[in-house]
Order: sequence, then structure tokens, then C-alpha cells
Amino acid sequence: MSEFIEKLKDTFIVDNRWRYLTEGLKITLIVAFFAVILGLLLGFLVAVIRSTHDKTGKLKLANAICRIYLTVIRGTPMVVQLLIMYFVIFGSFRISKIFVAVLAFGINSGAYVAEIVRSGIMSIDNGQFEAGRSLGLNYPKTMIYVILPQAFKNILPALANEFIVLLKETSVSGYIALNDLTKGGDIIRAATYEAFLPLFAVAGIYLIMVMFLTKLVGLLERRLSASDRR
Repeated sequence: MSEFIEKLKDTFIVDNRWRYLTEGLKITLIVAFFAVILGLLLGFLVAVIRSTHDKTGKLKLANAICRIYLTVIRGTPMVVQLLIMYFVIFGSFRISKIFVAVLAFGINSGAYVAEIVRSGIMSIDNGQFEAGRSLGLNYPKTMIYVILPQAFKNILPALANEFIVLLKETSVSGYIALNDLTKGGDIIRAATYEAFLPLFAVAGIYLIMVMFLTKLVGLLERRLSASDRR
């Protein structure tokens, strides 16, 4: 037992090595938070364009661009996209690594959010569009006030899963030398030659975050279900 305590002290207490985890956690949360926002905005935009084309035949050029975007992003690995974003697209610029990570993860997440949202929109009966028109709403207003709120309830579990996946995917940020949570654990491992404690600490922190998000989503789902019964 005393030997294990000594390992704990050497791994986390000596030289304040625990700060690598706390600072890394802060960066991970910043990247994940803003990437989720970017992914939502981009995903909803692409989904609306594609569903509008599917239902009305309009926006052909925009739909073609969206299809190319979806094919490229969903068909290539996340870590490769991150490396291209940092070393190729912004390779000649002095730019924040956090900004690059947010952009890369947000664009990647947007492709998956787009297909999730589009499937939700397409699952809504066409009668809902007709009901919106009968109330004097044009197509954009019908989409915003009638279709999207219903679609959101249907796709909430899939969206929550995508956000959890995004949070875990940020662990590859170390490939561009961003000191995120995973990189912080690796720095401790390299300094102490002890892999078990720092890596399991990183895994435990990710697990706690995922469980917390899952709990929040469950509460939101129950609240939405309760509002439907009223």
C-alpha cells in the first residue's frame, strides 16, 4: 500500500504534475464545446439545404457542394483532417492550435450532424409541411417553427451520441502538439516512466465526462417526453 501511495505522489504530486491533467482538461473542454457549436450550426445548415433539395428540387448547386463535403469528411479519418488543417491549410500562418482544433473537429462533426438532422427532417410527415402552409407560413418559417422542433425530439439520442463521440475524438489533438487531456497524461508518463496511473487517470476523467453528458441527455429526454404528454 505504501508503495502505491509513493507512486501516486511521484506521478501527480511531485512538481505539481497534476496540473498537466487540469490544464489539459480545460483545453479539451474548450475545444469540444466550440466544436459542438460549430458542428451544430454547420450540420443544421447542410441538413436544411439537402432536405430542401430532396423535397422541392431547389438549391441544386448548394446541394452538390454539400454532398461533396459529406463524402470527403465522412470518408477520411479525423486525425488526417486535423493534420491537413494544421500543417497544410494553416501551415504558413502563426495561428492558435486551439482554433485549428475547433475548426477541424467542428467541420468533421458537422458532416455527421447534417445526416442525423436530415434523417430527422425527412422522417416528418409531409402533412406537417402542408399544415404550415395552410397557416400562411412560407417554406423557411414552416421548417423553423414546425418541422425542426419535431425533428429535434426524434434525433436527440443520435445527436447526444455524436457529441460524446466528438468529446472522445478530441484526444487526438496531441498530433498537432496541443496539450489536451490525453497529451497531459502522456507528458506525465514520459516524465515518470509510469504508464498505469496517468493513463488510467485520463481514461477515468473521460469516463466521468461521458457519464455526466449521458445523464444530462437522459434528463432532457424525460423532460421532452413529459411535455408531449401534457
